[in-house]
Amino acid sequence: VDGPIISSFGRGFVFLVGLDKWKSTEDTKTMVKKILSIKLFDSEEGGMWKRDVRDIQGDILCVSQFTLFANFKGSKPDFHESMSTIPGKSAYTSFLEHLRNSYDTEKVQDGKFGAMMQVSLVNDGPVTINLDTRSKKSSPTIPQSSTAVPKSASSP
Repeated sequence: VDGPIISSFGRGFVFLVGLDKWKSTEDTKTMVKKILSIKLFDSEEGGMWKRDVRDIQGDILCVSQFTLFANFKGSKPDFHESMSTIPGKSAYTSFLEHLRNSYDTEKVQDGKFGAMMQVSLVNDGPVTINLDTRSKKSSPTIPQSSTAVPKSASSP
């Protein structure tokens, strides 16, 4: 961010965290539970999809990404479904706090909310997964979203 590297790690997840304007405290709890329980890592014996981030003592890098909720009006993006800046920063901070308290404070990194960042990652697989907090079948609203990218990353 603005030159210096503020976060980096080895093996784990990169989550691009999008918060929509309907996000709730329950959504935060649901997303943290999903993040910590999804099995995207191989077992030591080589079996695919056997271990979660806790099993490998992996790191998690979260990057606030309001652009995940872009809609297009013609060829221009519209971000009205995203949570606005002031409540968004509070909700993102609450999400990070809940994730750190549910896992390991030292293993959860983040970028800088609202900043222009250069994020680099090495995607293992490649595997990219979209996680929602609500079922699209049962909810008329757009779900909170995170994109999980396993492996290693650094965020300046």
